[in-house]
Parts: sequence; C-alpha cells; structure tokens
Amino acid sequence: MILSSLVRAVAAILLAGVILAGVLLALGASPAGVFMALAQGAFGDWYALTDTVVKSTPLIFTGLAISISFSGALWNIGADGQLVVGALVAGAIGPHLEGCPKPLAIAIILIAGAVGGAVWGGICGWLRAHRDTNEVISTIMMNFVAAQLLSWSVHGPLIESSRAYPASTPIAESAHMYMFFPPSRVNLGIVIAIVLAVACSLLLFKTTIGFQLRAMGRNRRAATFFGIPIARLTVAILALSGALAGIGGAVQVSAITHRLYEKMSPGWGFEAIAVALIARLNPIGIVASALLFGALDNGSQAMQRTQGVSAELVQVIQALVIMILLAFDTPVVAQLWSALGGSKVGAPGAVSEVPNA
Repeated sequence: MILSSLVRAVAAILLAGVILAGVLLALGASPAGVFMALAQGAFGDWYALTDTVVKSTPLIFTGLAISISFSGALWNIGADGQLVVGALVAGAIGPHLEGCPKPLAIAIILIAGAVGGAVWGGICGWLRAHRDTNEVISTIMMNFVAAQLLSWSVHGPLIESSRAYPASTPIAESAHMYMFFPPSRVNLGIVIAIVLAVACSLLLFKTTIGFQLRAMGRNRRAATFFGIPIARLTVAILALSGALAGIGGAVQVSAITHRLYEKMSPGWGFEAIAVALIARLNPIGIVASALLFGALDNGSQAMQRTQGVSAELVQVIQALVIMILLAFDTPVVAQLWSALGGSKVGAPGAVSEVPNA
C-alpha cells in the first residue's frame, strides 16, 4: 500500500510537470529553464539546501496534524490557528526562562506549544463530540480567533519594552533551539519533526487506538456499533492534532524568530492540507511531501528572478498534483491503474487487521 501510494504520488508529480511544460511552451517560456531555476533555488548550493529544510519543518508538523485528524474523518482546517496559539504560548513563557538549563528550557517551550495547540484543537473536538458542531466550521473560525489573539498580544500585554514595533519581548537565550551547521538555520526542530512522524506512523498503523481511529474514519456508525468510544476519541484526536501543530509553532519561536510577531504563519496550516493529501495521509510520506513543498517555495524566488516567471506558478504545480491524485481515485482511472498492475486505489488508512493491544 505504501509503495503503491508512493508510485501514484511520483506519477502525479511527473504528470503535473508534463502539463506545466506544455503551458510554459504555449506562453513562450522555457520549461527546462524554469525547472532548472526551481532546482537551483531549492538545492543549488549549501545555503539553498539548508533553507529548503528550514522551510519544510513547519509543514511537517502541520502535515502530521492534518494526517492524524483526517485519518479519522475529522476535518481539521485549523492547524494554522493551532500553530499560532502554540507559538503564542511558547513566546509568552520564553522570556521567563532566563537562567534555566538549556535542555529544560527547550523542553518547556515545546511542551508549552503542545499544550496551547492541544487546548485549541481540543475545544473543537469537544464541540464536535458533545454539541455535534461541524469541525470544519469551528476549526476555521478558531483560526481567526487565534490570529486576532496574537495581534492583540503583541500590541498589548506582550509587546517589547520599547513599544516601537508590534513584537513581543525576546525569549531567553537558554530557550533557543539547538542549531546545526551554523550559520545555517537548520535546527533540532527537523529532528523532532521526523521523530514525531515515525511516532504518528506507529500510532496509526501499529496500535489499537490507531485502528479505532481509522475505523472511525471509514465508517463512524459501524465503529459506534462495535463499541469504539467515538466521543472520547474525537476530543483526543483533535487535541493531539492541535498539539502537533502547536509544537511546530513553538519550534518557530525557539529556533527562527525568538519572539512573537503579528504574522507568525504565512499559511502553513492550509498548505499542510495539500502536503498531507499528496502523502496520502501517511506520516512518513508527509516528511517527503513537506520537503517537496519546501523546495518549491524556496526555489520559486530564484525562478522568478532568473526566468521572469511569477513565483505563484508554484501554487499551480501544487494544485495540479492534488487534482491528478484525486483523478487517480475515480473509478475509471482506478480500473486502469489496476489493469496496469497497481493495487486498487483507496485511502491509505484502509482498515487492516487489528493489532494486539
């Protein structure tokens, strides 16, 4: 199943490239030049490569948040707000960690971000479980609340002492994330993200809770009939989803910004939906998918600078890949795929034999 999903994702990327090449030719641009500029901007030198990794890191955290919730048919569109709240809590606590041992300070920052995101996601989970509130609506609305809460905080109670700019007081130096390969910005966050991806994969596919979650995602009524605690699982999963996104926000504060600003996310939580869909909700695949998106984002500026092609072309590539993957799930394409020797197309979280408790 994993190999089949990987083959479909690669096929979708290649087909999107072919379609895009045709469009570029029709517009009089050089497809080879555009693709080469993208590659050079993303991987052309050590700085480009490390910057791609840095830009991919928050997408891994938010992609994992989406993977966990979507696997249970809980449509969390609020990963962006959960990341922002995680960053907000981490940024509020960070300045008070002066003198704290560095490992402990970093752990506190990460736990604070996780708790903030978990509370933000858990609220929507409780509303879904106990008030039957559509989580799509509640998570979207919570994004706006999170953004306004951050804006109010950096203009008010958390603003730096000079009050010259809407930003918070810098976090203590002891809370700065461990950095790799200075002066690059690659940091411990990428290692934490990969470890969490492995943990999420084990949770989804090797535990009873993961089986229950995927069963709930496939058929909620049947899961209820067989005694799966839907309400409790709904709250727990949306809280876990929020915690993953919140850790991503804490990593940004600890490793990159070192303080809060009015705009802490350029839309990572929304981009993560595409990341997770391309990875077929597989946590390990999300690492590769996030690296692809990070590379596209990083290479887009070089493409615009050298080829005169708008950086927004990257969004076209992302949309094409998703539409092609969705097309692979239609009955006609599924039959063709099966005839060509691929497995039947289905959700990556197909319910398998229940693991031992």
